[in-house]
Amino acid sequence: MIAAKATAMKTQIECFPCFARQAVLTLGNVHMGEDDKLDVMRAVLHEMEGADVSQPPAYATTFIYRVIRQLTGEDPYKELKERYNTMALDLYPKLRQQVFEHHDPLWMATRLAIAGNIIDFGIFTSVDIEGTIQRALQHIIEVDDYEAFKQAITNDHPGDGAGLLYLLDNAGEIVFDKLLIEVLLGMGKDVTAVVKGIPIINDVTIKDAQDVGLDSICRVIDNGSDGVGTIAALCSSHFLDHLNKQRLIISKGQGNYETLSGCNKDIFFLFQAKCDVVARHLGLQVGAMLLKRNNSLIK
Repeated sequence: MIAAKATAMKTQIECFPCFARQAVLTLGNVHMGEDDKLDVMRAVLHEMEGADVSQPPAYATTFIYRVIRQLTGEDPYKELKERYNTMALDLYPKLRQQVFEHHDPLWMATRLAIAGNIIDFGIFTSVDIEGTIQRALQHIIEVDDYEAFKQAITNDHPGDGAGLLYLLDNAGEIVFDKLLIEVLLGMGKDVTAVVKGIPIINDVTIKDAQDVGLDSICRVIDNGSDGVGTIAALCSSHFLDHLNKQRLIISKGQGNYETLSGCNKDIFFLFQAKCDVVARHLGLQVGAMLLKRNNSLIK
């Protein structure tokens, strides 16, 4: 069973203005009158009052977005997700060439996967995808466990198996993940990609995986959850079986870091620190890029 040694992160006081801002951004994408939006916002503020601050910020965010979805009856990011999937797919042939012409395709695909993590409408209102890619390729990764990552990927010790679980994050970003998964498949790994079971912000669902053709190259399952990140208590038993059995896990995004960094699994977190609370927890600046092995791994 997956287990946590201690909650890796807790909700901080400065999370609350961020929760409210995310709700306002989300309501900007729904088709409702202003009076109805105000009613939804009041319900969000009520939900915030009861937030469990002993949990990571992603936990409270999950229930805030659940309130918005229930009261609006909409998937507020549906159109934006489709648009960014299309934009990323337009870049895919060029990026794929970059990856497979590089002397270390795994390194290049990993850098691009981290760069793709900036595509997050829960925090940013617009994203310069091409500019982000170029900056990411030139930028130093502040926490870089690439050598340990490569060793774990190429480990052929008997009994270790060749399978790994790949926890996906955002729409648009999924195209960058597809490139990394292609490299992993070429290295003989059996990859199972994981999407959300219910729409939440711009996190990927089965539809997004199908739209970018990921389901045609690897196994795709959903976690049965509408949680931000991976909150075990909200996930299906089917997904948890996969999570508990897999030796190696690749985890994309800040939400997954918030919710999984305290567990006893060998996880490599690929993401950018997008807020002050997470950056401070890491001892880094906002915008820092990470390929970080789980420090809470129980030996």
